[in-house]
Amino acid sequence: MIKHNKILVVQTSFIGDVILATSLLETLHSAHPKAQIDVLLRKGCESIFEGHPFLETVHVWNKKEGKYKTLLNTIKAVRAMRYDLIVNPHRFASSGLICMLSKAKNTVGFKKNPLSFFYSKSYDHLFDGTHEIERNHLLISDAVNLQKPLTPKLYPQASDFEKVKPFKECSFRCFAPTSVWFTKQWSIEKWIELIDSMPIKDQVYLLGAPADSNQCDEIKAKTNHPKVQNLAGKLSLLQSAALMKDAEMNYVNDSAPMHLCSSMNAPTTAVFCSTVPRFGFGPLSDDSKIIETTEKLDCRPCGLHGYQACPKGHFKCSTSIDISQFHS
Repeated sequence: MIKHNKILVVQTSFIGDVILATSLLETLHSAHPKAQIDVLLRKGCESIFEGHPFLETVHVWNKKEGKYKTLLNTIKAVRAMRYDLIVNPHRFASSGLICMLSKAKNTVGFKKNPLSFFYSKSYDHLFDGTHEIERNHLLISDAVNLQKPLTPKLYPQASDFEKVKPFKECSFRCFAPTSVWFTKQWSIEKWIELIDSMPIKDQVYLLGAPADSNQCDEIKAKTNHPKVQNLAGKLSLLQSAALMKDAEMNYVNDSAPMHLCSSMNAPTTAVFCSTVPRFGFGPLSDDSKIIETTEKLDCRPCGLHGYQACPKGHFKCSTSIDISQFHS
């Protein structure tokens, strides 16, 4: 194992990928408990690291406002740190450029990054059924003595748990019914049908970002379940994680809330529509279940991230999922 005193993990993709990258942070900290460990993220993801117990610096790149000027400033900030090791699971050129110009002693990442030939060492990234945290673990195989990665972990603060305490006064189930990608999102009609099948004694909470509130309002208006509350946009990511931790069950798409559950070891039922678990982004909680169509569809999977509409027009990967699968 090579000793490192200053380590940076770069993940400037979306929130789900950042949550999965916390596995790297946990594993590196376990191997190098006295090392300075920092992260570099896109703006909007930094809130999940508020009050983190061992991170020192959270570098934030604002991609939306003056993307290239802020990228230059980010590169300058990283160069000034003179890291011993930069670990970059992000597979796109911008993060490769940051590594290339970082003046770090060692940089590691995946060969799919177009600038990977500048890395000290690079690795294959294969969609062969291996989970993403295991693929990421390859990048630090020389830096740690653990054969397997530690699981992702977030650290909601006492104030986060206090915020959601009133919602835990009875048994409850959480539903995160939305996704950035339409074909990764189970249909509203199906979510309504599932909620209607839930025990009457259980409170139902709808979770999501502010932009998801209208869709959650529609679900609430159309369901027959008497105990549905829309919390979309009313809780932070860490507050949502603190709530999901103690749910009877959390029902999610193949999206960021699934990874929130993994980070809290919260019970998870994950619905996969156009994407498939063998891509390596499935739930990691001890109590987890995957729901997907039982039909053999030659069009599935239609893409890694999904689409804004079903390419075939029928969306059978969603509509053919039966509610009975959740209760078997």
